Amino acid sequence: MSALAAALSYRRLIDENAALQMLRKDNVAVIAAVVAERLGQPGMRVPADDLHELIDADLEELRDHFDLSNRRAKAYCDDWRNAGILIRRPATDARGETYELSAAGFDAIRLLHQLQAPRSTVTESRLVSLAATLQQLAIDTDPDSTRRLDALMREKQRIDEEIERIRGGDFTVLDTRRATERVTDVLQQAQALPADFARVRALFGEINRELRESILNTEESQGAVLDDVFRGVDLIESSDEGLTFSAFSALIRDPERSAAFEADVSAILGREFAVELSVEARRGLRGLIREMKDGSREVQGILTEFARGLRRYVHSQEFQRDRALRGILQEALAAAVAASKRVKPYAEIGGELELSAMRFSSVGELSPFDPSDFDTGAELADDVPGVVDFAALAAVARESEIDFTELAANVNETLAAMGPVSVGALLVRHPASQGVASVIGLLSLATQQGERRAGAVEEVVWHGLDGVERRAEIELHLFTGEVAG
Repeated sequence: MSALAAALSYRRLIDENAALQMLRKDNVAVIAAVVAERLGQPGMRVPADDLHELIDADLEELRDHFDLSNRRAKAYCDDWRNAGILIRRPATDARGETYELSAAGFDAIRLLHQLQAPRSTVTESRLVSLAATLQQLAIDTDPDSTRRLDALMREKQRIDEEIERIRGGDFTVLDTRRATERVTDVLQQAQALPADFARVRALFGEINRELRESILNTEESQGAVLDDVFRGVDLIESSDEGLTFSAFSALIRDPERSAAFEADVSAILGREFAVELSVEARRGLRGLIREMKDGSREVQGILTEFARGLRRYVHSQEFQRDRALRGILQEALAAAVAASKRVKPYAEIGGELELSAMRFSSVGELSPFDPSDFDTGAELADDVPGVVDFAALAAVARESEIDFTELAANVNETLAAMGPVSVGALLVRHPASQGVASVIGLLSLATQQGERRAGAVEEVVWHGLDGVERRAEIELHLFTGEVAG
C-alpha cells in the first residue's frame, strides 16, 4: 500500500471511528473518567434520569479543576450519544430509557488505561503463551497423522518426565516477578471483555434492524420470515463476536468448568506472591468470573429479547401496518417529486408547523396525537347497593378458577370405592364439570400427589362448556392415596 492510500485509509478511520473521535476531544479526560465511573462495568445499564443526576453531581466537582461550560448532564449525554460513545435504548423492565457504554467507549477507555500503565517490556509469560499457541496450532492444522502422533508422543514424554521430577521433589515454583507478570497478562486480556460483549450486543441490534427491514421490503410469508430469524441467530453465532461470546458462554454455563475457574482464582490469591499484587489486580482477579457471568447474561438477554420481539412483530401482524405506512410514505414521496417541478420546497403554503426541539433519527419516533386515547367514556354513575347472591359469586369464581376442592373430593371418593385410579377412569366416573379446566386440574393433582407411569399413555374424554365431546392422549397418571385440594 502506498503512503497516499494508507494516509487516506487512516483519515477515514479517524473520521469514522467513535473511539478515536473520543480521544481527540479537548475534554477527553473528563469524558473518560465520568463514563468509566458510571458505566464502565460490563453490561451496566443505568436509567437515563438516574445517570443525569449522577453526572450532574460529578460536573459540580469537576468544574473546580477543568474548564467546563455550564451545560447540564443531559446535554453532555446527548453529545456523547451522537458521537457513538453512549447507547440509549428503551428499558425492558420499566418505563423510560437507559444508557450504556458502546464498544467504542470501552475501547477508548481501555487504550487510555494501557497508556497510563504501559507494559515496560515483552514479558516471558507472553512469549511462552505465544509459543504454546503456535505449537498447538501447528499440531491441530497438520494433515499428516504421523507427524501429529509424533508431536503428541513428544508432549506425552515431556509430561511423564515432568511428573517423575515432581514426584522426586525436583520442581521450581514461579518467583514473584514471573507470577506477577502472568497475572498482569491475564488482567490485560480481560480488559477487552467489556468491549467484546458490547460489540455482540450492537451486532444483535444491527441484525434485528436488518431483519425487520427485510420483513417490510419483501412479501414473503410469516414462516419464511421466522426462518430468516433463526438463520440470523446462526449468523450471529458464526461471526467473530458471536464465537467469542459462545466461548465465554460455554465456560459460564458449564458448572464444572466455572467451579474449577473460581477454585483456580482462589488458589492464586492464596499464594505468597499474591500479597505483592496491587489492590486493583486482586479485585480484578476476584471479580473476573463475575464480570464474565454478568456480561454473558446480558448478551443472552439481548439475544432472547431480539428473537421474541421479532416473532411477536410477525405473529401480531404489526408488520402489515408498517408495510401500509411505508406504502403511504412512498406515495407521498412520489407525489412530492412531481410537485417539486412546480412548487419549490421553500414556497409559502399558508400553514405553520411548530417543530420540536428534540432531534429525531426516524419518523417512527413520532407518536401522532389521538384524542380518542384520552376519552374515558360516559360518566360513571353511583350504583345502588343491593344484596349479593352467593350462588352467583360462586359461579363467577368457577369460571375463572379451577375447583380443586371438588376435584380432590372426587378423587378421594373414587379411591374409597375402587382403589387406585387413573385420570381417564376418574373422568368416566366424575365427568369434567369445568371442561378442560377440570382435566388440567386433575393432571396437576396427579403430578404433585400421584404417580406417573413413564412411557404409558391413556385417552381422556370430556365435554367442553359448549357441550362438544373432546378427546386427548396423555401420559398415564395414577392416584394411589388420598389427595388434598
